[in-house]
Amino acid sequence: MAKYRMVRTDFWKNPIVSEEMTPEDKYFYLYLLTNPHTTQIGIYKITKKQMAFDLGYSIESVHSLMERFIVHHKVIRYNPETRELALKNWGKYNLHKGGKPVMDCIFSELKDVEDLSLIQYVLESIQKQEIRSLFVSFCERDEMFNCNDNSEEDENDTYIATECEELDDPFLQRYTIRGQKEKEKKNKKENKKQQQEAFNPNLEKNPDIVNPLQSSQKTDDVKEIVEFWDNNGFGYTNVNAKMQLLSWLEDSSFLQQKDMILKAMNIACANNKRRLSYVVGILKNWENESLLTVEEIDSYHENQKPIPKHRPSTESFPAGRAIPGGFKLDLTAGED
Repeated sequence: MAKYRMVRTDFWKNPIVSEEMTPEDKYFYLYLLTNPHTTQIGIYKITKKQMAFDLGYSIESVHSLMERFIVHHKVIRYNPETRELALKNWGKYNLHKGGKPVMDCIFSELKDVEDLSLIQYVLESIQKQEIRSLFVSFCERDEMFNCNDNSEEDENDTYIATECEELDDPFLQRYTIRGQKEKEKKNKKENKKQQQEAFNPNLEKNPDIVNPLQSSQKTDDVKEIVEFWDNNGFGYTNVNAKMQLLSWLEDSSFLQQKDMILKAMNIACANNKRRLSYVVGILKNWENESLLTVEEIDSYHENQKPIPKHRPSTESFPAGRAIPGGFKLDLTAGED
């Protein structure tokens, strides 16, 4: 059975659409809103390969558009592991009618969502309380699951198990560590020690314990990092991962701890790698390269850019012998 999706005329009045989007952006956004994979809840599975096929674009073009919509326009989120895409304002324009058939459909589709942080993302724009409550119930289930099972999983998998895998990423290879082989054993020991110190499994169960980060760092810095984490799809309920990242405010050698962490998180968003291990991998490489400020990183980037090859000037080639003055071209010469 074919599905029908309509786009409201308000789409063209949206300031983001009318003022910030290019014609190609508008075309891509309309595709995201109306393609056959869309669902009632605004979260659906789709691959970049499928997008490229439907739109007639290359994979590289789709990747560039996705990055633009996630980082610049900030109207979608995409989990490359589960292949799930979420539309930020879907609830505002499409989830405003209730009733049992609609609620049953929403419930059925919410059960199939793998990345539950996307439910929280779409929830923010839903105005109808009946539907909003149903979305909230799934977020609460996620919190209960994480409270019971996530502490051990985060410590063993989220940080340690994926670290070596993330260091193979092409982006991280740009920050190749000098003398890495010589420092590898030493770094492993230091990293393990930092992980054990940063991760305190009893912190949540014992509210009377004072968080050392709160007493040694500015509350505003902690709040800004946590808000960025929560609002950009790193895992709203992943408290242990947040604590490990916040430990860089105190333990790192950076001169601008907060700014460096936020920059690494921005890079992770741009590359669709919203994982603690990816962010920490970037921070470690910066530390080992002695890049301690945002300015040093930007300068490092500039120095790594290849120098464009200039074409040789045409002035270096002889222009030929000058035509004598008074010369006239006679096309009939020699015909008699």
